[in-house]
Amino acid sequence: METTTQRVHAFTDDALGQDDATGVAARIASGAISASEAVDAAIARSEAVEQHLSGLRFEDFDRARKRAADGAGGAFAGVPTLLKDNIMVGGMPMTQGSRAFAMTPHPKDGPVASQFRATGLIPIGTSTMPEFGWTCSTETLEYSTHNPWHTSYSSGGSSGGSAAYVAAGVVPIAHGNDGGGSIRIPAHACGLIGLKPTRGRLRIETADRVMPVRVVSQSVLARSVRDVAGFFAAAEQVHRNRLLKPMGLVDQPQARPLRIGLLIDSPAVQTRTDPETRTAIEGFVRQLEDLGHHVEPYELKLPSYFKDDFSSYWMLLGLLASSGTDRIFGEGYDPERLEGLTKYLGAQGRKRLLKMPVSLTRLLASDVVLRVQMHRGPDLIVSPVLTDTTPQLGYLGADIDPALHFERLVDLCAFTPLHNATGAPAISLPVGQTADGLPIGAMVSGTHGDDALLLRLALQVEAAHPWRRIQD
Repeated sequence: METTTQRVHAFTDDALGQDDATGVAARIASGAISASEAVDAAIARSEAVEQHLSGLRFEDFDRARKRAADGAGGAFAGVPTLLKDNIMVGGMPMTQGSRAFAMTPHPKDGPVASQFRATGLIPIGTSTMPEFGWTCSTETLEYSTHNPWHTSYSSGGSSGGSAAYVAAGVVPIAHGNDGGGSIRIPAHACGLIGLKPTRGRLRIETADRVMPVRVVSQSVLARSVRDVAGFFAAAEQVHRNRLLKPMGLVDQPQARPLRIGLLIDSPAVQTRTDPETRTAIEGFVRQLEDLGHHVEPYELKLPSYFKDDFSSYWMLLGLLASSGTDRIFGEGYDPERLEGLTKYLGAQGRKRLLKMPVSLTRLLASDVVLRVQMHRGPDLIVSPVLTDTTPQLGYLGADIDPALHFERLVDLCAFTPLHNATGAPAISLPVGQTADGLPIGAMVSGTHGDDALLLRLALQVEAAHPWRRIQD
């Protein structure tokens, strides 16, 4: 492990080395290293940096070693990973970052964990998240997950534990999910690639099937585009949604010039994008133009009520959590132990119940609104991920006034929720940095089924302008 007072990483001369997941899988397949050596290296790296990062929610080291020794098939056979603490993992508790849940292990893998493990990935544990994933910083009353690029800052949220461990080199790839930006925001914060795919591209967790608006998508966080592309190709071999065009293996960069719209300020809030983020996005635009793409300003006609409707939906889910029972959340669930933000959302949701059917109807209709605009407009849209750079820990802390917390959250996360409401794909790419050396991401989004196009463009950019590495 190498640390400074600000930066922490686990890259060293062990079985994992400097490789991404594709590279580790290739060396395992060739016999250059064993799956056991890869898993042992990830466990040693976790033990070296966990005290600095707090990215591991529950360890599963013994079973990971056994699975590596037993052998497995799949494109990523033997590659160590993490699964987020809000999907059902056999033999592990699922607490969704909350003290309200009992520490009861699930009897078997849920649909998402089973699809991930079928690709050959071996989880060494589950990763941290904020309570129920409400906010975009992984901070609870029990722990705060630190950004390995600068440990005074947030690793993003809600998939912040996975992002911190991938960025720090503990594992090369990790599970995340995105209900309002929860993959793209940690990718932005930690200098990773984070694709929120088209709705339904991967299996849906059982609880998500009953949500009024299915805002959550499952995915991965990785350090290379080929890892993201390779994972989706492997996952598609396990399960493919027949309603979507297959992705296959995206292994060639974009060749045809694209028309790309530039949306640098969010139409959802009055807050303008901060200067450092603006500079990073403008630099990314110049890269795209140098690659032959045509970029011009784009005005997204977002309905004035969208922000309020999405907030209302979040509050409805908060109300469900606040009034939940054992029957809904499992034996031992205690809503009295919920944190302030969850209780605040629940109280606000109760006040908005009468207007909730209108909000839900409009959110469901946002899918058609975006499709029509994209059909008439550019091929893709470039925007920031957040309206500002990654905040320091505490700015969205679990102990601040929840009304202030939610106000800050809505202002900061003004770009990402649209794609959760509509189901459209969007990807975060690490294109810049702050004066403190923190990564800054750009978001590229499209319309339904454009996942492969986003990955082809990302491959093209990565080849021309390789991403910064924390170990450098």
